[in-house]
Amino acid sequence: MGIYLLDEDLAFPHPSHANPDGLLAIGGDLSVERLLLAYRSGIFPWFDDDRMILWWSPDPRMVLLPVNFKFSKSLRLLINKGVFEIRFDTCFEQVMRYCSVVLREGQEGTWITEGMIDAYTALHQEGFAHSVETFRDGRLVGGLYGISLGRAFFGESMFFLERDASKVAFAALVTRATEWNFHFIDAQQDTPHLRSLGATPVSRNAFLKLLNNALQFETKKGKW
Repeated sequence: MGIYLLDEDLAFPHPSHANPDGLLAIGGDLSVERLLLAYRSGIFPWFDDDRMILWWSPDPRMVLLPVNFKFSKSLRLLINKGVFEIRFDTCFEQVMRYCSVVLREGQEGTWITEGMIDAYTALHQEGFAHSVETFRDGRLVGGLYGISLGRAFFGESMFFLERDASKVAFAALVTRATEWNFHFIDAQQDTPHLRSLGATPVSRNAFLKLLNNALQFETKKGKW
């Protein structure tokens, strides 16, 4: 199956045309309009500085239903102790920059380029991208960021400088998603860590159905 080359037209091929590894198209740009169309279509960008923009729609897709989040006893105790302070949307770009430089186990380099930071910061300014931040003694020590459309949240990346800081941020996201009746949190790729939190892989077709249902609702734009 071939890979589609995008041009100036604001359009994507259907996700079903993706290669077995999930790669669907190359090229295009990272404008707010194209990024929103991509996420609404079940597609996301993932590439590095040495390549053109790569667009993906993997099959299967890792998804967390808020009700399935594994809220362990130790995590509840940690949150109840109040060791960390949780904030939303107070330092979005800083969270992205930490995600780009704080490497996780098994990770080499980063796909969060300066172009990606600029693009997602623009999405944040438009009210579609959000960050969940974990502070300790006034210092940012963990967090995550992603895109919100309808009743879906598309998680992009997370980081931690102190143990469990990103997990606490993720728990705060799940709590907020539950309060707002979000249908799912998109985790994109299958990893043991995401499985340990309750995420499960679903087929692309099943994901697109979940997405279509979630997009029937109004997006909670603006600062969270």
